[in-house]
Amino acid sequence: MKLAILNIFPDVTFVSDDDIVEATCDRADHLRDLIRQQKIRDSARAELRRGLEGTRIAFALNKQAAYAGRVSFATGAAPLGDIEVELEDDRPDAAIDFLAESTVERRPEKALE
Repeated sequence: MKLAILNIFPDVTFVSDDDIVEATCDRADHLRDLIRQQKIRDSARAELRRGLEGTRIAFALNKQAAYAGRVSFATGAAPLGDIEVELEDDRPDAAIDFLAESTVERRPEKALE
């Protein structure tokens, strides 16, 4: 489990190693890089938005994919289980933009005549 977490969040500090492994991390740069490398920004963005509640963004990652150093958002049916992730940010929309900026071009609005 620790290796899977470290593959996605290399700067993590483990705070608990009981039945449930808990860790904290101040940065998610590597997660952002993986999302970009895998070209899953829009699907990642949708998943992050789905888990947005107040200043908290909750989502789950497939543990088996994380062992391989890949980001795959969990569907709940993984044989090895999932990695539950909670991000806390005063500006959650900005955090989502940082992690998975949209690839959809914004069209300029037509000027009102």
